Amino acid sequence: MDIGFRADLIVENKVVVEIKSVEMIAPVHPKILLTYLRLTKKKLGLLVNFNEALIKDGITRIVNGL
Repeated sequence: MDIGFRADLIVENKVVVEIKSVEMIAPVHPKILLTYLRLTKKKLGLLVNFNEALIKDGITRIVNGL
């Protein structure tokens, strides 16, 4: 999309990855990713927060339409 939508990464045209580096994921962050999934008609998104001691603790999986 030309206006307002900038996905951080789209992997294999299947997974939308939204990258953050914040102290705490706000309730709006998963909603933004879900909106990106709906706009692109993708099923799977990953919200990755790099501000965690262990990266696995900073990964949230968001699914559209299951």
